[in-house]
Amino acid sequence: MNEVQVTLKDGIKKTYPKGISLFEIAEDISKKLGKEALAAKVDGVVKDLSYKVQDDCQVEILTFDDEEGRKVFWHSTSHVMAQAVKRLFPEVKLAIGPAIDEGFYYDFDREESFSPSDLEKIEQEMAKIVAEDYAFYREDISRQEALNHLKNQNEPYKVELVEELPEEANISFYKQGEFTDLCAGPHIPSTGKIKAFKLTSLAGAYWRGDERNKMLQRIYGISFPKKSMLEEYLVRIEEAKKRDHRKLGKELDLFSIHEEGPGFPFFHPKGMVIWNILTDFWRREHQKRGYQEIKTPIILNEQLWRRSGHWDHYKENMYFTKIDELDYAVKPMNCPGGILMYKTASHSYRDLPIRLGELGLVHRHEKSGVLHGLMRVRCFTQDDAHIFMMPSQIEEEIIGVIDLIDYVYKIFGFEYHVELSTRPEDSMGSDELWEQATNALQKALEKKGMPYKINEGDGAFYGPKIDFHLKDSIGRTWQCGTIQLDFQMPERFDLTYIGPDGEKHRPVMIHRVIFGSIERFIGILIEHFAGAFPVWLAPVQARILPISEKHMDYARKVKHRLEEAGIRVELDERNEKIGYKIREAQMQKVPYMLIVGDKEAEENTVSVRVREKGDIGQKSIESFIDEVKSLTSKFN
Repeated sequence: MNEVQVTLKDGIKKTYPKGISLFEIAEDISKKLGKEALAAKVDGVVKDLSYKVQDDCQVEILTFDDEEGRKVFWHSTSHVMAQAVKRLFPEVKLAIGPAIDEGFYYDFDREESFSPSDLEKIEQEMAKIVAEDYAFYREDISRQEALNHLKNQNEPYKVELVEELPEEANISFYKQGEFTDLCAGPHIPSTGKIKAFKLTSLAGAYWRGDERNKMLQRIYGISFPKKSMLEEYLVRIEEAKKRDHRKLGKELDLFSIHEEGPGFPFFHPKGMVIWNILTDFWRREHQKRGYQEIKTPIILNEQLWRRSGHWDHYKENMYFTKIDELDYAVKPMNCPGGILMYKTASHSYRDLPIRLGELGLVHRHEKSGVLHGLMRVRCFTQDDAHIFMMPSQIEEEIIGVIDLIDYVYKIFGFEYHVELSTRPEDSMGSDELWEQATNALQKALEKKGMPYKINEGDGAFYGPKIDFHLKDSIGRTWQCGTIQLDFQMPERFDLTYIGPDGEKHRPVMIHRVIFGSIERFIGILIEHFAGAFPVWLAPVQARILPISEKHMDYARKVKHRLEEAGIRVELDERNEKIGYKIREAQMQKVPYMLIVGDKEAEENTVSVRVREKGDIGQKSIESFIDEVKSLTSKFN
């Protein structure tokens, strides 16, 4: 047979000569696609466009619009950066240079530290390499040939990587111009496709993430196929800096993190207002849907964690202690406590489903280098729930959780997308149960008509999961909600219920969160709203600004009336000019500023200034209260 049948993404089948390249297929589909193509998937495996098709297969052409296409593009740019670094600093030793979620990095071993001026020189050299439009060429060689080459090149980190591969392994290198690098690929066709790039930051990184190894220098960057895309990205980054929750958290007096407890946040009174609004809202909505709230201990015996599987699969992330010479662990997750709660009584099928909700404080050991404000901490409160049910109730319960998550996210104005994460390598349980659980999640998503992406190998160690990724006001995504279906824990803990037949049966368990963690969700909200919270969520809804000392008595009267009505209000009693007080309130992002002077005191009114609109005129105290209540009623 001198022909192959290629099935395209849309299901169309095409016949081509055997040995046709993926690039030629892209060009045949359309000239535009040929121009934009970066790589392609052949039967689900990403390949270079130079790859020649020898057998019938499924082909999907990848562009920068595809996540996998972007990863190939960014990884190729990391090679361009490494080439530029070797041209400028030949003594540098190369480590690794992968694509990441947004951009790329490369780790280098250099005796001197890279400076900002060095990064500028590297960018200039990268521009030359892009202009030279070198093709990326792949070469497959034996393990021994690879070792000989890398030792001759004096690249010890690459040697270490190859030495860990089996004797029979085929090793691939990629070459562009004079530069060759050990790499599995794939890569874009040539350096000339990289039209815009920027080196964004410099950090230290231990070789292979192990603090016992040498500290390397990591250069981060971003790149795009169009200059306009880079310009948009840089504007977004600047906007993100303004919204940084760490900066705003300090300015708005919401939370702090101290040297005495890195990764352990302190919430200030105003931060606790937001915290309590979220948790009160959480409790109301769960009570409406038949959840019962529980509270379980933070420290439990080590044997519990061995039985649950956390000891084998999560031990590095846990904290331990001794009590009465026995070993205990600080809980990293709430599920074993919820399971013990289920086991305190016998259950009939008539009791199921049992929905147990918990705002549970957990502790996880995170390395200091990854801690980041409220987004990555060492202790946090999960808005957990564990649902125990019969197998026949799985689909209905998953749909119920999806509906609740959808309702909550819409309250905050978030759009989201969904990913289905499948069995990871480090997991427990039979293939049959994993397949059953994964199919149940897929079926629920399809019944809801929700589009979803498969995230291979990213499930929990005890079960597959549906992850909800929020999109914030500047287009960033945050993974928050999750639904995990678990057949393993009920088995490990011998959970049972009495069925209609009078016999014992095994329940199925759902683990789920909506906010993810209260701390992180507050961080996301700070950045999403840039600290300018909507009226219902704002720690201070109104600030009263008396024009002078003689208006203070009336201002206190207004404050008392607003407090009676349940409005969160402050009174600025400082002896400052009114313009200064307004600017301060604006900087604190207070939704309403109420200015009171002679006229307001005489007429029993307030002059209202709105954060986004400015002055809107005088209102009676009662009409102002009605306005605030109308904006907050559905959240109370």
